[in-house]
Amino acid sequence: MVLLLVTASAGAAAQEVKLPMARSADEAPAGDAQVERETASARAPDLDPFVRELQERTFRFFWETANSENGLIPDRYPTSSYSSIAAVGFGLTTYAIGVERGYITRAQAQQRVLATLRFLARAPQNGNARGAAGYRGFFYHFLDMKTGERFKDSELSTVDTAILLAGALFCQSYFAGPAPEDVEIRALAEEIYRRADWQWAQRQGPAISLGWSPEEGFLRYDWRGYNEAMLVYLLALGSPTFPVGPDAWTEWTSTYDAQWGTVFGQELLTCPAMFGHQYTHVWTDLRDIRDAYMKRRGLDYFENSRRAVYAQRAYAIANPRGCRDYGATVWGITASDGPADVEIVNASGRRLFRTYSARGIDATGRSDDCTLAPTAVVASMPFAPELVIPATLEMHRRYGQYIYSTYGFLDSFNRTFLFDVPVRHGRHIPGFGWVAGDYLGIAQGAMLTMIENYRSALIWRVMRTNPYLRRGLEQAGFSGGWLGGPRS
Repeated sequence: MVLLLVTASAGAAAQEVKLPMARSADEAPAGDAQVERETASARAPDLDPFVRELQERTFRFFWETANSENGLIPDRYPTSSYSSIAAVGFGLTTYAIGVERGYITRAQAQQRVLATLRFLARAPQNGNARGAAGYRGFFYHFLDMKTGERFKDSELSTVDTAILLAGALFCQSYFAGPAPEDVEIRALAEEIYRRADWQWAQRQGPAISLGWSPEEGFLRYDWRGYNEAMLVYLLALGSPTFPVGPDAWTEWTSTYDAQWGTVFGQELLTCPAMFGHQYTHVWTDLRDIRDAYMKRRGLDYFENSRRAVYAQRAYAIANPRGCRDYGATVWGITASDGPADVEIVNASGRRLFRTYSARGIDATGRSDDCTLAPTAVVASMPFAPELVIPATLEMHRRYGQYIYSTYGFLDSFNRTFLFDVPVRHGRHIPGFGWVAGDYLGIAQGAMLTMIENYRSALIWRVMRTNPYLRRGLEQAGFSGGWLGGPRS
């Protein structure tokens, strides 16, 4: 599930440019829309072998847990679960990584993508409470893994739909050849993207609603302020059928000044949970391009996320909550599973723990119960590899026997939770603490895709060629870098 961090009112790759991030050893300019055909895994000799292994194990989560008939990805595994449409969007993006890294063949990827897009294109779209996968081109947040219909009372989610559509558009640009399979993939992605009625989702004024349900209508709040929903606005601005106007971006950024602050030595546009600094960057190369707000502040969103990484690490070093093991190589707070919704009072004081929650830090406060999530670290690899890679290796070295298994890192762990109380997910380990029992689809997707963006910029290079994302960026006022035009 994608947590809603809300301020309420409630393809041919472009030419590489000079970028603020040092490229990894195996990032090279793409040749054509299908990206270079050489085996990507033969490059990056300086990348630690463990990171390579982690990426392959994480890929296997998507390949092996999906329903191969309809392409749906479980929200979590191995706990029996519904599908998360955001996890499906990540999954669509990962299959090309599998091709480039030699995990699967191109033909295998084509067939899995086709199964997914065919289902999404044909799934019922209507306003009924039951028997549909979506409405007005948007999809319900959670779908039944087998039938593909709305799971219980799940909401129609604009942000989770945006992540799904980003995955479809990535496939549209990656599978750019003349083969019939590629042609069908492009047509299906086009059909699915064109259906989303972003103008309908503007329930009052230019802002876009968080979502809708047949029972209650539109949700109470709209998307305003910096968080993961930046992707919503970029795709809505780029729509060829139901585009929102540039005033929507102005409304989205209207709360930015209130979110600007200094967090543990870093001046930045804040978002408490780390995933808010990561998700739009999966599909959007925000290095060296700026909108009006970032031009005024003198940085870009990529640099902003880099500062967020440094702030998280500095917070862990300061360790104001006295969490066990926090430090220079043990950090990473974001939306994740947690041990229990319980308050513990003992000789050490009072501690409040939570199950799934959007943990994080910002300029005004903290939401930290000592639960760490590997995705907060690993999915930040492109921003600050000099911090992220050592922390990734340290997590595996120190805790791997408890938190690392078949599909890579389990969702989260808490070394401070040593209390004998019932937990919702996961397990107590005597002397260690609490460990999640599941892999979460969105966390797995963020880690896998951002490792690849660090290694080769694959997703960024492909998405630079997508006309809809480019149009969305231009309508939002971005310029400079690979987009061209003035940088400041």
